[in-house]
Amino acid sequence: MKPLHLLIFLCILMVVFTLGMAVYVRTVVSYGLPSLEQLENPKTNLATRILSSDGVMLDHFFIDRRINMTYENIPKDFIYALVATEDKKFFSHWGVHAGRIVNAFAKRFIYGDREGASTITMQLSRNLFLNQDLTFERKIREAFISIKIEQTYTKEEILEKYTNTVNYGRGAYGIQVASQTFFDKLPNELTTAECALLVAMLKAPSNYDPIRHPEKAIRRRNLVLKLMYDQEYLTGAQYAEARKEAINVFLTDKTGKRKRIHMGNQSAPHFVEMIRQDLSRDNSFREYDLYRDGLIIHTTLNSKIQQYANEAVEEHLKQLQSTFSKRWNWNRNQKLLDELLLKAVHDNAEYTSADKKEKPKIQERLLKSKNFIDSVKSIASTIQVGLVVIDPANGAIIALVGASPKFMKENPSAKYSLNHAKQIKRQPGSAYKPMIYAMALNNGYTPESKVECGPFSFKTETGELWEPRGTGNCEPGEMTSLSDALRLSINTVSARLVTSITSPTDVVNLSRRMGISTPLQSVPAISLGAGGDVEPLELTSAYGSFVYDGIHIPPYFLTVIEDKNGTVIKQKPRFVNMKKAMEPEIARQMTYMLERVVNAGTASRAIRSVFKDVDAAGKTGTTNDAADAWFVGYTPQLVAGIWLGFDDKRITFDVLGGEGYGGRSAAPIWGKLMAKIYADQSLPYREKKFAYKKSQDSLQEFSLPYPLTERQKERIRGLMQPFQAAPSQPSNNQVILPELPTRRND
Repeated sequence: MKPLHLLIFLCILMVVFTLGMAVYVRTVVSYGLPSLEQLENPKTNLATRILSSDGVMLDHFFIDRRINMTYENIPKDFIYALVATEDKKFFSHWGVHAGRIVNAFAKRFIYGDREGASTITMQLSRNLFLNQDLTFERKIREAFISIKIEQTYTKEEILEKYTNTVNYGRGAYGIQVASQTFFDKLPNELTTAECALLVAMLKAPSNYDPIRHPEKAIRRRNLVLKLMYDQEYLTGAQYAEARKEAINVFLTDKTGKRKRIHMGNQSAPHFVEMIRQDLSRDNSFREYDLYRDGLIIHTTLNSKIQQYANEAVEEHLKQLQSTFSKRWNWNRNQKLLDELLLKAVHDNAEYTSADKKEKPKIQERLLKSKNFIDSVKSIASTIQVGLVVIDPANGAIIALVGASPKFMKENPSAKYSLNHAKQIKRQPGSAYKPMIYAMALNNGYTPESKVECGPFSFKTETGELWEPRGTGNCEPGEMTSLSDALRLSINTVSARLVTSITSPTDVVNLSRRMGISTPLQSVPAISLGAGGDVEPLELTSAYGSFVYDGIHIPPYFLTVIEDKNGTVIKQKPRFVNMKKAMEPEIARQMTYMLERVVNAGTASRAIRSVFKDVDAAGKTGTTNDAADAWFVGYTPQLVAGIWLGFDDKRITFDVLGGEGYGGRSAAPIWGKLMAKIYADQSLPYREKKFAYKKSQDSLQEFSLPYPLTERQKERIRGLMQPFQAAPSQPSNNQVILPELPTRRND
């Protein structure tokens, strides 16, 4: 072939090759490349964080456990280790390092060695937009995307995105989750050696897992430290010191058992689950993904008060549960146990997934299993609790306990179990009586109005004779004041009030204005709290109407939701559906009367023995056979309600005698909780006196919510003093509480 023809042929071949490559890149390589918008807003699965009102992360919702950090908050030693190990020319190349590619290709071709040629930018492009397939097309796409990334972002932004997207193993994505998973630390608390270890794991998280392969992990970490030293990111002394550091990973607890990896302090699992369920049902929130969009959910819960609530519950229930377990006899309740065992079998996962032929065998085996039987007994006889604390001035839920601490510890999935503060409905017993008394005040009575307290009978519309028990030891025809009747929780007085002074219908209507939405029956038995079941949350919220001058503000738990960039996407309006439940004067008179319950009534010993210096008001409640025990009460700034009971109503506190009543089982938790809250000077609760009185220090400054004679005022003032144990020789001005009956009408 003539030289000219050869030249023409080569030129044509070059053109064809160039066109072919262009077509190849256009049709094959560039297919699926991210758009500019995708480059600027890469889609990664970011965990949603749930924060308390004081900034503590309570928990998170996630597919990948990943939380983004800004470049400024990433430890410098981590950046140095990453660049030194993965891409030492990172700050000088434009996304693709040609020399590194040629060098890697030569080593593989000549020596058979495999050496990574990908820059940090190329790895980022793979993590964000590509798969892990080792194909020529993927490598070309990777290079193209890397160049576009370098054109779109600064080097610092690339490092930030890389650090937040890589997998460190054990389900940890991003440095923030990794540092908490492996070291139980925030990233800014990591040592140089710990930063180097995290970078070391990036090459192969499973191979260099410090738990499974500690020796491999140390060797790889030391290599990273050596590279940092070689590139002058560390001095000789720093390098030597970091090499000496042992690997301290925190994947076991003090007993040596594998601990569960949590994000957040996990102190309020039922509160968090309540949020998840609420947002999942919210149609206006459909465009957002709780598990992928990296949202920031700000809540009303105060982490300190939540901690105190957990402590108060656990401290009291530890002894109460022990006493109950000793007295409850399953042999005397064999029929109940048989029913519970059969139900547990039918709910068992193995049983429900088995075919029809296998089910009888599984049932027989489980019913013979001691471990299975003991587990059913333990769960059924566990004292459950529902506790909620609300700020009555705005309705904010600031603490919530939804289940027994014992139950939570024994059941890993208990955070998804029944929320006993919100999802149960039980008869409130005498804790409902304040609604009856409030209607009596509304109809012209005062706290000192006299009412007969002796035996009472009433013929209902059906012709039946209703004779409530609980006279407070009153003789026929004996009279007592309205205030004393509530203080001692005399059933016959509230029954008389609801049948003659007010009506069941009026009481139900008041309850609705106070925020109780569960079905209630307009029957005389409502006077004893037997007119329907209520939620602990709504009953507690209703009591907020008393402390807030008759105004009811519905409870809420969300304040603001932000997207991953901090833009507000949802703001919960407060004071929605705020209602006037009663006149301010009635609310103040009720506070006066309910304060006497705490100072000299059915809750006095349980509360005033631990919580003495702050005004408090409230009411105990106990249902038939002591199936439910209640105390709902408030201070000048907080309202809190507590329910205790069992998931099966046939298991009751009756075996405890008086210890199972609301005044002895639920009220002590309330007292312990308030004592802890008011002892914490960092919390904003300083008001110690109810608004209806100016001072208890001088009679001239002392005021009551209704007119009294001086003699009445003197008598009442004594009853409102904080509880003190009676000395053997009391002084003339010492207030001594009367001995309370063994069995109270609470």
